[in-house]
Amino acid sequence: MQDSDVMVIRGVREDGRKFRPSDWIERISATLATFGSDGRLSYSRAAQPCIVDGEKCLVVQRGLAVTDPQAYEFIMEFARSNGLCIIEDRRRENRPVAHDRRRR
Repeated sequence: MQDSDVMVIRGVREDGRKFRPSDWIERISATLATFGSDGRLSYSRAAQPCIVDGEKCLVVQRGLAVTDPQAYEFIMEFARSNGLCIIEDRRRENRPVAHDRRRR
């Protein structure tokens, strides 16, 4: 079986406890995000928040290890050192979190 090209880092520690602070996913995603000409934050496809099975997770592309090895190592070391659950992405389609849910 071939490894997935995408990993999911859950907001839960391996011992089952929820990781705090709860906004860690947005913080890490924002470090690789850019602002568009409209001034809105756009998450990188390499690392972005996503809802998986009703749980907010960080979805990381393995290709980040090639395009930005420092960012990849930082994210993976953060997950390992905090005992976060890292799993292969087995979803059939990507469903990123909407970046703006404000009413207009």
